[in-house]
Amino acid sequence: MFHVKHSTIKGRGAQSGAVPTRFGLAEREVDGDWRDHVEVLDGPPVKLRTTVTEERPKSILTFNQSPDVPFDRSVNAYRGCEHGCVYCYARPTHAYHDLSPGLDFETKLFAKPDAPNLLRATLAKRGYQPKPIALGTNTDPYQPIERDYRITRQVLQLCLETRHPVTITTKSDRVLEDADLLADMARENLVAVAISVTSLDPVLSGRLEPRCAAPAKRLAALGQLVERGVPVHCSISPIIPAITDEFIEGIVAEVAALGVPSINWIPLRLPHEVAPLFREWLAVHYPERAGKVMSIVREMRANAFGGRDNDPNFHSRFNPKGVWADLIRARFKLACRRAGIGQGKERPRFDLDCSRFRAPEVGGQLRLF
Repeated sequence: MFHVKHSTIKGRGAQSGAVPTRFGLAEREVDGDWRDHVEVLDGPPVKLRTTVTEERPKSILTFNQSPDVPFDRSVNAYRGCEHGCVYCYARPTHAYHDLSPGLDFETKLFAKPDAPNLLRATLAKRGYQPKPIALGTNTDPYQPIERDYRITRQVLQLCLETRHPVTITTKSDRVLEDADLLADMARENLVAVAISVTSLDPVLSGRLEPRCAAPAKRLAALGQLVERGVPVHCSISPIIPAITDEFIEGIVAEVAALGVPSINWIPLRLPHEVAPLFREWLAVHYPERAGKVMSIVREMRANAFGGRDNDPNFHSRFNPKGVWADLIRARFKLACRRAGIGQGKERPRFDLDCSRFRAPEVGGQLRLF
């Protein structure tokens, strides 16, 4: 059997696919085709190939009843994410499809080119009641393959056509490619954009979220959207103890200087297979801090869920406990007060306009019956 060594896989967040899954997938030493990673044969590592498979789902609008998130419906144009953020809470969803939440999640991607037409059909249904649609709740709508597929742009065009409000969450400055649409939507009070910034160190960012835009580019994107009149928000997410918390004050100050009106923070979450992937990442990149990091993570969850790596419960999953969590809250609050920026525990519920929604035409008919 081939074994992956404890060495960095350049350009990827996960360092292997060797994590147990909950759905019958055999534990893997190497994801995908073994030839993609020559390191298993003791040769120099090569770049893992990214593949994209087109999916044809029957529906695209997903509804949720989670009481601690500011949206009740979402569209995810892609499954898997090439950004490769090692901490991504969406990684376990790949296991549902007999794929690894590790390297498979970053390299075996799925695009849904029918998403705009499926959404059009849903919006045209009699009785549909508009509320803001969240883009980017599972995987980033502006990950690199959006450059080729442009599914997110088509969804935005449909929402502008129908006057349907949208919120966007991204880590990419590629959102600026749709600045024209976003500015038009902003004038109609139909859109708000949240960009998350994890650190101000491009080297750390390159290890943690290897194919995301550099921190400076994300900040620049926030500033340009502000200039275009697009409502924006910044999220420091996640804050990783003893790894990224040193950047809290700096991020708050930078964001406030750009004219961004609000900011929040979210603690590190390690659901299911994300926990072993993150521990492996620590062992590769920060072995001297690994014990301290995981000790604080468990302390944050001690009161809520018995000191485990993760707390899946509503509300408390975003509300860590303990000395470290209290210190972060105090630092964040003080930084916001000094910078003169609004703050909150959650992303704000933007007051977007649902009143002018107009159902789209489908096949020459105003509505589907």
